[in-house]
Amino acid sequence: MAWFDIAGKKFGFPSVELFVKAGSDGESIGNCPFSQRLFMILWLKGVIFKVTTVDLKRKPAELQALAPGTNPPFVTFNGEVKVDVNKIEEFLEEKLVPPRYPKLAARHPESNTAGIDVFAKFSAFIKNARKDTNEALEKALLKSLRRLDDYLRSPLPEEIDEDSMDEPGESTRSFLDGPGLTLADCNLLPKLHIMKVPRGSYRFLQVLFQFTEMIREDKSWSEALTGNWRS
Repeated sequence: MAWFDIAGKKFGFPSVELFVKAGSDGESIGNCPFSQRLFMILWLKGVIFKVTTVDLKRKPAELQALAPGTNPPFVTFNGEVKVDVNKIEEFLEEKLVPPRYPKLAARHPESNTAGIDVFAKFSAFIKNARKDTNEALEKALLKSLRRLDDYLRSPLPEEIDEDSMDEPGESTRSFLDGPGLTLADCNLLPKLHIMKVPRGSYRFLQVLFQFTEMIREDKSWSEALTGNWRS
């Protein structure tokens, strides 16, 4: 029996294994935002879990039998295979509940959609090979980033003093929905991390981060991800 199975059984944890895409060497953890999203959720829930990397070029037969036609990330929970990142997130939030496990759902619905299109706009800009559409794609990405930056700067309802006659100042929160990480951050952070890592390679990314001051100057988001996940 593996150590994590022994520890899980001892402390009453479910048996959880996270299968993620391997890096270019076929062994290390790859830079997949969807894998990182599930890793963050399991880590924040505080469960003991095993991470298994899968080399898509040499996918073992036993894994093909375990989840036929499915590429990682996926999860086994007490032996039951769970696929589809969104459904896995919902499943974990329903199964791993207080008081033993923290609730990770955002309190404010707007937090779930903040920055929702940033990564798609970024991918379209980076992959674009047509000079005639480059400027339009850059403007679209900047617009999306401005919306995210505006949301991060806007105070949440609980940060506003209703009895004060002064205009509310900028938000002082560290994360999308408040002082703590939520599912909204687990979705957005890995994507922003991928955008941030290669910034020296792309002229545009020098401009990009003038609109994400919180991520650039406040280390909370960056440390939340890079401190617990191998890039």
